[in-house]
Amino acid sequence: MLLLVVLCACQNEIFKNTPNNSADVIIYGGTSAAVTAAVQTVKMGKTVIVVSPDKHLGGLTSGGLGYTDTGNKAVIGGLAREFYHRVWQHYNTDEAWLWEKHSDYGNRGQGTVAMDGENRTMWIFEPSVAEQVMEDFVAENNIKVYRDEWLDRENGVVKEDGKIISIKTLSGKTYTGKIFIDATYEGDLMASAGVSYHVGRESNSVYNETWNGFQPEARHHKHWFMHDISPYKIPSDPNSGVLYGVSTENPGEIGAGDDKIQAYCFRMCMSRHPENRVPFPKPANYDTSKYELLLRSLEAGRPDFFEKFDAIPNKKTDTNNHGPFSSDFIGMNYDYPEASYERRQDIIQEHRDYQAGLLWFVANDPRLPEYVKTEMANWGLAKDEFTDNDNWPHQIYVREARRMIGEYVTTENDVLLKREVPQSVGMGSYAMDSHNVQRYITAEGFVQNEGDIGVKPPAPYAISLGSILPKKEECSNLLVPVCVSSSHIAFGSIRMEPVFMILGQSAAVVANLAIENNISVQDVSYNELKELLIEKGQILTLNQTKE
Repeated sequence: MLLLVVLCACQNEIFKNTPNNSADVIIYGGTSAAVTAAVQTVKMGKTVIVVSPDKHLGGLTSGGLGYTDTGNKAVIGGLAREFYHRVWQHYNTDEAWLWEKHSDYGNRGQGTVAMDGENRTMWIFEPSVAEQVMEDFVAENNIKVYRDEWLDRENGVVKEDGKIISIKTLSGKTYTGKIFIDATYEGDLMASAGVSYHVGRESNSVYNETWNGFQPEARHHKHWFMHDISPYKIPSDPNSGVLYGVSTENPGEIGAGDDKIQAYCFRMCMSRHPENRVPFPKPANYDTSKYELLLRSLEAGRPDFFEKFDAIPNKKTDTNNHGPFSSDFIGMNYDYPEASYERRQDIIQEHRDYQAGLLWFVANDPRLPEYVKTEMANWGLAKDEFTDNDNWPHQIYVREARRMIGEYVTTENDVLLKREVPQSVGMGSYAMDSHNVQRYITAEGFVQNEGDIGVKPPAPYAISLGSILPKKEECSNLLVPVCVSSSHIAFGSIRMEPVFMILGQSAAVVANLAIENNISVQDVSYNELKELLIEKGQILTLNQTKE
């Protein structure tokens, strides 16, 4: 019996460190960028292993963000466009329309927004459809994926001569490769490899910007309090204490940097079909006082709580934050980027409890305006989505965490076309979009949100190769297509899921060239890279869309 136990233990150790855990490219992460990077690696004849802390692939794309933030669709090429083409193929079948007719979806005004028949793409979709497309990519390319594998952030990265040799996960498995790609939202591999990064907002003076740092006068969306609302438990009485979620700290000086990050939330998939919805759950720790500010805002006359219940197929929504008090849990995520795995799980649970409580409050509190209760009665969680997680999204919306400080730092000057961008590996076009960063008390004694920015570029802009490359002296075989080298406000535009797919694919092409030429990722010939990227369908300049 003892011999059997010893043999089993030895076999388990061998499995953990088998040569099968070696590949040309090791990708850490389960995001959409991880998938496109893996697919491109295989297509170029290299071996790849995806080491994913997530059980579900696709990140936010399959985690509830189905109402895609596209910007100019013409600059979305390559595997990203292939993804949206496959979504289009799915919804072009009768079998896809389980809870409504295809024609009814079009009649609700969504068909022309979602579906581009001429270009055979669809940009709005259900989470389960997105996840299936991701899984199809993996299956068709025989990509080896290890799920629920978490990097040992303390001792799991082995480097020699400025190169990563291997990474080890908390389960004890070791993965060796020639090139590594960090495709996580958090940048854990990047940080553990000793690469420089930043968390929070830089001062405007750091990169000669205008829209970074503390921005109390910037109210570009509708996510601010338009009425004078007291932040105190007893209105106008500071001695009564402040309401939940309101900071009493000095919010900062205009344009000054801080360590704060834009708010997170879950992108909720709701259903209005009676047979495919479940009631909103009431959290065990539900506290109605946490939502007093929403009640005061509604009583003051805000009518737009339901404005971002964006329709996706089959009578469902991608429900996003909207208004001064909504699903964004403002100010409650500052420690997330650097937090331990345990603390991150606590933060995620706190966000879930807050957001579940918000839904319960709006659906059930008798003090709410009648029109709110009447409309909310039509909705519930989509019964056929996220079925292994009580119909709740498996991915929190990490709008930003760490951002690498690499070979080139993309700033608002690039996004706003104020300078020429060198060595394009893809393009972005969405507005520099930052959600609120803090909720504070104004000098006049009212509650207000701050950090909500929305500045549109005059045209699509290039994203530099240097923004996915660490500095060579820090690591010569790592690529970072998600936590890219950029300022806070520039990242507000780059952080869109189609762009992550684009950069993931481009990172894989860089990796392939570095392997074939036995050189560092920083020494890859851009001329050769450019030719290959264009061949793979990537859009590097606006002129390509006019050819």
